[in-house]
Amino acid sequence: MKVLISVMALAVLSAAPVQAQQSLQSEADALLAQSGSPAAGVARVTRSGDRGVAVAGVRSAGLDAPVLTDDLWHQGSNTKAMTATLAARLVEAGLIDWDTTLADGLSGIEMSPVFASVTLADLLHHRSGLPANLGRLSTIHFLGTDESRDLQADRVRFAEIILNQEPAVARGEFVYSNAGYVIAALMLEQAADRPYEALMQDEVFSPLGMDSAGWGPPGVVGANDQPRGHAPGLFGGLSAREPNERADNPAVLNSAGRAHMTLDDVLDFLEAHLHAQDGPYLSAESWAVLHEPVGEEAYAMGWGVTPQGALGHSGSNTMWMIRARIDPVSGVAAAAVVNDGRINDVAPVLGRSLEAMIEAETP
Repeated sequence: MKVLISVMALAVLSAAPVQAQQSLQSEADALLAQSGSPAAGVARVTRSGDRGVAVAGVRSAGLDAPVLTDDLWHQGSNTKAMTATLAARLVEAGLIDWDTTLADGLSGIEMSPVFASVTLADLLHHRSGLPANLGRLSTIHFLGTDESRDLQADRVRFAEIILNQEPAVARGEFVYSNAGYVIAALMLEQAADRPYEALMQDEVFSPLGMDSAGWGPPGVVGANDQPRGHAPGLFGGLSAREPNERADNPAVLNSAGRAHMTLDDVLDFLEAHLHAQDGPYLSAESWAVLHEPVGEEAYAMGWGVTPQGALGHSGSNTMWMIRARIDPVSGVAAAAVVNDGRINDVAPVLGRSLEAMIEAETP
């Protein structure tokens, strides 16, 4: 009888991961159907380490190549939490402080005196007073492929333009600013004397096992080797965008919203923030700084924070969209993504998927 009970117990244990994956696949299929997107993906990880990824649909509308679980997805503004995590690593290394000002942290940059006292923390909290973005005409300076640009020089030029404009609001007031995260990246690379992208690789991507992480729209033009971003076509429907310079924001905005990676690597990043363990990657103090909401907007460093303490963020370059959530109470983190930039249409559906995945793990 004891042998029979043991065999039955093992059968139940082995069935549980299968059932969990089937449930996740059903969620991916539902997200695909309800969003009307060419492809959809969902991912979930628990504090105990159980994780899963499921995808559905095709890489490009009108073509047959299916999306795969190890395909790459554009992260949009969810890159911001990664930039903030890099900042925490450099603060712990003693290379910069949260209260380092632009006057002290940027060399060789002339700026309006109104921005001189803005701190690194102000930038990461969207409370620097900087405008949300460069104007359309100024953005022309930064067009081109990732390979054709000198990104360190671009960030300097970007700073020279934006830091001599009129502030959007007074320092301390909230304005969601992509420009602020570009300036933060410039501060970090000057502090460490290394390019931002190299710092991200060495301090965030590699230590957290995010081996697939890169920049800009994924894939090779003409190959249909990765999911394509999609935007509304001229005559209705969705049109796939080949991964060229017109399929994303300029590369100078990497730190604000241009990372791409597999959903499994998204889970690596979310899991680190879900655990928020005291060392060796970051101290408990640094995790607390990253996750502490500021002001009535309750925005932390790259995260919105609910009254219950859940962290969340959305990202889109108008051709993709991802939403991610970390729920410390239930011990679950999840992400849902589509290769579709119709933000108003797909954002609620992505939110429903997150809720379903988190509720499925809540006792």
